[in-house]
Amino acid sequence: MPLNALAAVALAAGLVSAPAPTVEDLGPASSVTSISGAEFVGDKLYLGTGGIKPTRIGAYDPAQRKVTSITDLPSGDGTWATAAVGSDLYVGTYSPGDIHKVDTTTGTATKVADVKPDNFIWSMDAAADGKIYAGTYPGGRVVEYDPATGQTRDLGQAAAGEQYVRSIAVDDTTVYAGVGAKAHLVAIDRATGAKKEILPPELADRTFVGTLALENGLLAAGLSATGDLLLMETADTSKHVLVDAPGDSYVTAIGIDAANNDVYFGTRPSGTLYRYDRDSAKLDKLAVPYDGAAFNRIFVRGGKLVGALTSSVVEYDLATGELTGVDLTQAGMPPAPELPMAIAVAGDRVLVSGKAGIQVHDPAAGTSTRTFLPGEAKAMTPVGDQVYLSVYTLAYLFKMRHDGTGLTRLTRAGAEQNRPLDAHYDRLTRRLLMGTQPEYGLHGGALALYDPRRNAVETFRGVVPNQSVRSVTSFAGTAYLGSEIQGGLGTTPVEKEARLAAFDLFTKKTRWSVVPVPGATRISDLVVRHGKLYGLASTGVAFEFDLLRRKVTRTVPVPLLSSGSGTLIEAGGRIYGSDGKRIYRLDPRAMTVTTVVDGLAGQAYGDQPLLAAAPGGRTLYALKARNLVRIKPGS
Repeated sequence: MPLNALAAVALAAGLVSAPAPTVEDLGPASSVTSISGAEFVGDKLYLGTGGIKPTRIGAYDPAQRKVTSITDLPSGDGTWATAAVGSDLYVGTYSPGDIHKVDTTTGTATKVADVKPDNFIWSMDAAADGKIYAGTYPGGRVVEYDPATGQTRDLGQAAAGEQYVRSIAVDDTTVYAGVGAKAHLVAIDRATGAKKEILPPELADRTFVGTLALENGLLAAGLSATGDLLLMETADTSKHVLVDAPGDSYVTAIGIDAANNDVYFGTRPSGTLYRYDRDSAKLDKLAVPYDGAAFNRIFVRGGKLVGALTSSVVEYDLATGELTGVDLTQAGMPPAPELPMAIAVAGDRVLVSGKAGIQVHDPAAGTSTRTFLPGEAKAMTPVGDQVYLSVYTLAYLFKMRHDGTGLTRLTRAGAEQNRPLDAHYDRLTRRLLMGTQPEYGLHGGALALYDPRRNAVETFRGVVPNQSVRSVTSFAGTAYLGSEIQGGLGTTPVEKEARLAAFDLFTKKTRWSVVPVPGATRISDLVVRHGKLYGLASTGVAFEFDLLRRKVTRTVPVPLLSSGSGTLIEAGGRIYGSDGKRIYRLDPRAMTVTTVVDGLAGQAYGDQPLLAAAPGGRTLYALKARNLVRIKPGS
C-alpha cells in the first residue's frame, strides 16, 4: 500500500493526529510610494500619498531633488485633493472625507473639517480670499470651508443624481465643478449658491469632466472617456475650443501658461505630455516620461513644467526640451504597505499587485522586488512561463515572466470596458477569459476572450444584459459567468438580481442564463469541481449548481464581507474560501464549511478577499492585515 494511503488509514483510525494549520508571516505584501495629490507652497512641492496609512505629506525640494520632510495626517486612507493658502497646505482625504491643514512652517497637521455624510474628497481648490472648496463622493456635493471662521457651508449637489465632483476650480465669484459619471460642468455662484450648467450640449455624452484648471479667465477641462481638452472663456462660456489628444481616453492633469497663451496637459493611457498653442491652434507632443505615465498635476514654473506622477517627479525644460526626473523612493519618500489588489502563485514566486506595480516575492530566498506596471492588476493568471495581468484602467492585458521581467502590453478589451473583475484560463480553447465592468456611467459588462498565440481579443458585451461580469470559470468548452447588478461606477443598477450564464466558447453564444439564488445581487466567485459548479452569492450562501439539470441543488451558509463578496479557489482537489478574516474549507460531499484559519483580518483593496494556492494545493497564500502569509492548511 502506498505511504500516503497508509497515512490516510492511520489518520482515519485515530492512530495519528491531523497536522494543525500553520500560518507564516512573510512581511508586507506590497509596499509602494504612491502619490495622488500635489501642490506647491513656496518653492517646495508637497506630495500626498494614496493607498497607505497613515496618509503622508512629503515636502519635495526641486533644487535638491530630495524630500526634506514628511508629515503624517491624523486620518484618511489617502488623498487626491490639495490646495494652498499662504504657507498652509489644505489636504482632502478619503475614508474618511476630512479636511486637514498642514502648517508647512512647523510641519504639523490638524484636522479642521469634514464633509460628512460623504467619505471621499475628490477635488479641492482655494479662492484668492482663502476659502477652500471641496468636491465630494458619493453625494456629488461642493463644500466650502472658511479657514478664518473654521465653518463649513454646504453648496449642495452639483448636478442632480450625480455622485462625483471629480474636479474643482474657483475664481473670485464662481466655483466650477466637473461632474460625473454623466458629464456636467457646473458654475456655482459663491455668494448665492445658484448653479448653471455650462458644458456645451454637444459634449453631454461624455462620462466625466475629470480635470479642471483656471487661470486669467481661461477654464481648461479634461473630458472622459474621449481624452478631449475643452478650453472656455469664463467671461463668455459660449466661446470654447475642443482639442483632441489622438488615441487617448483621459486628460489627467492640466497646466496653464497664461503669459504665453499655452496650455499643457497629460493624457492616458499613452502617458503623453502635450502643449497646445492657443495662438496658432497647434498641438505638440512634448514627451512621454514612460509608457502609461499618469500625471497627477502639472505646474508651469520658471521656464519648466513640473509634473507629479504616480511615484516620481519630472521636469521638462521648455527651452531645451530636456526631460529629467527623480524616483520618489530614491528621493526620500519611503515606500509603505498598501492595500493589495490580487495575489497569484507563479512557479516559485508569489505575486501581489497594487498601485502601479507588482510585488514579486521569492519565499525560498526571502526576497521581494517590485515591477512597475502602468495601472492596477485586478487579476493575475499564470499560464506556462507567463503571467497575464488584467489591468485597470481601460481593461488592458499585459504579460510578464514569473520573476517580473519582460513586462509587455498586449491589448485591451475595448467595447467601453474599464475595470477587469476576474480572469480564468481555459485550457481546452487556450483562451484567457476576462470578465469586466464598463466605463463610469455606463451599463453592460463584457466577457473578453484573449488568444495568446495570435495576440487577438474578442469582446462580447452584454452577455449578461445590463450587468457586469464579476466571476468567470470554465468547463468542457463552456465559460460560466457570475454577474453583479452594478454597472460602471456612478450608475444605478437596472436589474434586481445577479445571474449565472453559460457562454459557449466555440459558437461564441450565450447558451442559457438563470438566477441561481433569488435576491442575490452579486455572484462573487465560481469554481468547477467534478462537473458541478460552486459559487458564492451575496445573500451569504455557497451554492452547488448541477450543470446538466441547470439548477441549484444545495446551499450552505458561508462568511462573506459586508459587501456580500467572498473568494473561492480549487486547490489540490479541495475547495477553499475566504472572507478576508478567515480561510475555510468547503466540502462538496457533505456540503459543509469548516474553518481552517481565523483571525487574519486581511486588508485588501476593494471588496474581494485575496486567496491563492501553490501548485498542488498544499500551500495557500492570503493576507494578515497588510502582510502576506503562507498557510499550510493541514488535512
